[in-house]
Amino acid sequence: MLKQRILTALVLLAILLPALFHPSPVAFTAVILVLMAAAAWEWGRLNACGPVGSVLVGAACLALCAASWALGWVQRPLGVLWLAGGGCWVLGSAWLLRAGVPGWPRVPAALRLVAGIAALWMAWMAVVQARALGVNFLLSVMCLVWMADIAAYFAGRKFGLRFTRTKLAPSISPGKSWEGVWGGVAGVLLLALGWVLADAHFQPDQPSFYTVVARQGWWMLLVVALFMTAMSVAGDLVESLIKRSAGVKDSSQLLPGHGGVLDRVDALLPTLPLALMITTLLSP
Repeated sequence: MLKQRILTALVLLAILLPALFHPSPVAFTAVILVLMAAAAWEWGRLNACGPVGSVLVGAACLALCAASWALGWVQRPLGVLWLAGGGCWVLGSAWLLRAGVPGWPRVPAALRLVAGIAALWMAWMAVVQARALGVNFLLSVMCLVWMADIAAYFAGRKFGLRFTRTKLAPSISPGKSWEGVWGGVAGVLLLALGWVLADAHFQPDQPSFYTVVARQGWWMLLVVALFMTAMSVAGDLVESLIKRSAGVKDSSQLLPGHGGVLDRVDALLPTLPLALMITTLLSP
C-alpha cells in the first residue's frame, strides 16, 4: 500500500511540477482541467448517476471550464464570483455539517449535481487565477491545506481527547478530534509566519497569500489563518459526509493508494476561492 502511494505521488509530481513552473500557464491550466473533470466524474458516481450519467457529469464540468477559458473569463477580475462562492461555501458547509449524514439525501438530486459541478468549476477558476498571481501565491494556499492536514494528523494522534472529551464530528469522521484542529491551526500559523519572513528576503515582487494578508497587520494574519484552517477542515468533513451517505470509503480508485481526485482536493475546493475572495477584499 505504501509503495503504491509513493509511486502514485511521484507520477503526479512528475506531471504537475513541470506544468506548474513552466513560463506559460497553459500546460498547468490544462492539467488541472483534466483533474477537475475526473473529480466531476467521481461526483456523479457519489450521487448515483450510473456509468453513463457520471461520464456526462464529468463532460459537463469539462465543457464549463473549457468555455470559461475560451471566453477569457480566467483573465478577468472575478471579485463578485469569489464573494458569492465564498459565502456559499461558508453557509453551505455550516448547514450540511449541522444536518449531518441524514441531511444529505434530503437535498434534491439536481441541486446536488449542479452544486458539485459549480464548486469544481469555481475551484478550477481559482487555481488558474492564483497561478496568474504567481507560483508563490498558489503554493502558499495549497501548502496551507497540506500543513493543516499534516499538523492535525500528528496533533490528533499525540493529544486526541486528552483535553476535550468529545470528538470533532463522530458521526461523519470518527478519527478527527478538536486537539487535531488546534494542532492544524498552530501548524498553519507557523507556516504563515515563516512564509512572510521568507517572502521579505526571497520573493518581494511575488508575494504569497500570507504576505498579502499580513500587510493589513499581524492580527489579520491570525484571524485569516484561523478562518482558512476551519474552512479546510470543513471541506474535508463535507466530502466525508457525502461519502458516508453514499456508503463508500473513497471517491474512486483513480489514484492508486490515495483513493480518488476528490479525496485529494476536498479541502482545496473551499480554500482556493476563499483565498481569492480575501485577496480581493484586502487588495482591490
